[in-house]
Amino acid sequence: MDGKVGVVTGAAGGIGAAVAREVAESGAVVAALDRDAALLAETVEKLTAEGLRVVAFPVDVTDAAEVESVVDAVEDALGPVEFLVNAAGVLRLAEARAVSDQDWADTFAVNTTGVLHLCRAVVNRMVPRGRGAVVTVASNAAGTPRVSMAAYAASKAATAMYTKCLGLEVARFGIRCNVVAPGSTDTAMLRSMWRDDTGAAATVAGSLETFKNGIPLGKIGLPADVAAAVSFLLSDRAGHITMHELTVDGGATLGV
Repeated sequence: MDGKVGVVTGAAGGIGAAVAREVAESGAVVAALDRDAALLAETVEKLTAEGLRVVAFPVDVTDAAEVESVVDAVEDALGPVEFLVNAAGVLRLAEARAVSDQDWADTFAVNTTGVLHLCRAVVNRMVPRGRGAVVTVASNAAGTPRVSMAAYAASKAATAMYTKCLGLEVARFGIRCNVVAPGSTDTAMLRSMWRDDTGAAATVAGSLETFKNGIPLGKIGLPADVAAAVSFLLSDRAGHITMHELTVDGGATLGV
């Protein structure tokens, strides 16, 4: 990845920040995108202090015009984008029959439409160059029903299929599009679902009441675990892999 330019959304924290680090450590120049400008600046400052080449570009992925503008700014400042990682995401918990219109709209605006905006802006620039790689961070919930996660799961399922359809259409241009589907990963999003200090242990154990398997590997995933999978799919080592979905969940969905 030496010297190549990568765009990572949701880069202010969690999985996005871990991906930005991983890709930068692989030699790329990373354009770190996030809506939270203050937290993004703090994250990027830490990474650059370690000698990594990471530049902050605050943006709201739900705004198509803003996304087009920021991708122009990235290419003007850093060069042609070779990699795109869609890691921005939000979670709104509610049972399927009680999801509010606003929570549904907000979830899809970031998790699904935001991916459309970034893919459209970046991949349309990749096509004339005849190269590029895209990875969308979805969720194992995209293929496994979860209690109180209908909006999130539906948005991630849509995003995963959009990415695969895109991959089919742009394969002839030498552009690969893949999906990484994490399970329970130690992020602020996961911790927001915990009621007390027993949250991690309960997640590993699973819950018969909510029809959720535990984690066979016996541990919560780390953002770095997901980032490593993303980095592999971006790299030349995955040069013959496209439209694939790689699950990183410690076996929680039993390999399905």
